[in-house]
Amino acid sequence: MKKVVDFGLPNVGRPMEWAILADGILYTTLLPIFADGTFETGDIRKQTELTLDHLKRAVTAAGGTMEDVTQVVVHLPHPDDFTGMNEVYGRYFSQPYPQRATLVTKLIIPHVRIEIMAYAHIAAAK
Repeated sequence: MKKVVDFGLPNVGRPMEWAILADGILYTTLLPIFADGTFETGDIRKQTELTLDHLKRAVTAAGGTMEDVTQVVVHLPHPDDFTGMNEVYGRYFSQPYPQRATLVTKLIIPHVRIEIMAYAHIAAAK
């Protein structure tokens, strides 16, 4: 059975949830969005930090830690943003790092420079 994990992000009026927990696995898709529904439009470092802060809050709300994150898929519309994203990303994880893919992808929301999909095995921590 799946359960919505609420960690304070706004309902955006679309048929989606920010985080779902099912059978001990957390599934998330996150953006640099503020609680009021507006988006961070600053540089990639600011957007990455806000997005990874959301991931940390989602994992915590599900009962886990960032150590439980097993896979991260980063979508960047601009390949030149990789270095800045990677600098911030490295502050959120320690070895053994989650498996990661970084894809250059056109994003739907204007001025958003990052979208992150992440999976965490919360049950493994218990």
